[in-house]
Amino acid sequence: MLARTRSRGLRVVLSLSAALILTAATLTVVISREPPAPGRDSGQEWRLVWSDEFDGPVGPPDPAKWNLVDDHLGYNNELEYYSPRNAALDGRGNLVITARDDDAHLRDCSPRVCAATSARLFTAGKFAHRYGRLEARLKLPVGQGMWPAFWARRSPQGSGRGEIDIMEYLGHEPGTVHGNLHGERGYDAVNSYRLPGGARFSDDFHVFAADWYPDRISFLVDGQVYATEHRSAAPPGGWDFDVPYYLLLNLAVGGDWPGPPDDTTRFPQRLVVDHVRVYAATGPPQ
Repeated sequence: MLARTRSRGLRVVLSLSAALILTAATLTVVISREPPAPGRDSGQEWRLVWSDEFDGPVGPPDPAKWNLVDDHLGYNNELEYYSPRNAALDGRGNLVITARDDDAHLRDCSPRVCAATSARLFTAGKFAHRYGRLEARLKLPVGQGMWPAFWARRSPQGSGRGEIDIMEYLGHEPGTVHGNLHGERGYDAVNSYRLPGGARFSDDFHVFAADWYPDRISFLVDGQVYATEHRSAAPPGGWDFDVPYYLLLNLAVGGDWPGPPDDTTRFPQRLVVDHVRVYAATGPPQ
């Protein structure tokens, strides 16, 4: 059993069976920068193939891994302007995407009026992957109009409708997240997970993942599978998940699904990202 904590950008791993050796006056601690594999959830073994631990100093995210949008994209009637300055490492091992309203009036969201600035990152042209586990550890914002997402789209850009929504969330429903698929021929599969006991995703970090196989995709929160979609249930030609996909992280504001911010919404709001990891399966599930 491993216990993991953050310490000045390093991951400190204490193993009671091997790495922690206690004698009369000796304590040995193994310090590793390599993120651990997620183990054997559902009988599957995994191998890490790509990650960002966001362990750098205060500043922009790694340009070798991420593209940043500088535009109002206007999708879904959203009300944010995406600005690179709204995504930054905090120097404590996190990427922080901030939605703020104090500079929205300086931006053009025609034909709408900008409600906020925010950020959208994506890996197209830098990284794409087919099958495996797509995972992020996130602390979500809260409030009417907040619409963060961790998702993947068909590569290359613009090549199809395919979309894996590993985590979507509406800020006015702080205890519920969604895991969705959007394929061809109108194929849509929508699922939800609710934290027990009235807990909120804005109160602490949680791990969101999708386990992606040729015949199915499962959605997980904190290692618990809450939904699985099967190729066999999709209409003919609808399953569009056999090619590499690239990753996206964004914090949208407003739009058709959540609706606009209102008088109850408090800015700034933050999507805090501890890590993003991609694993490949090392063998068939057991």
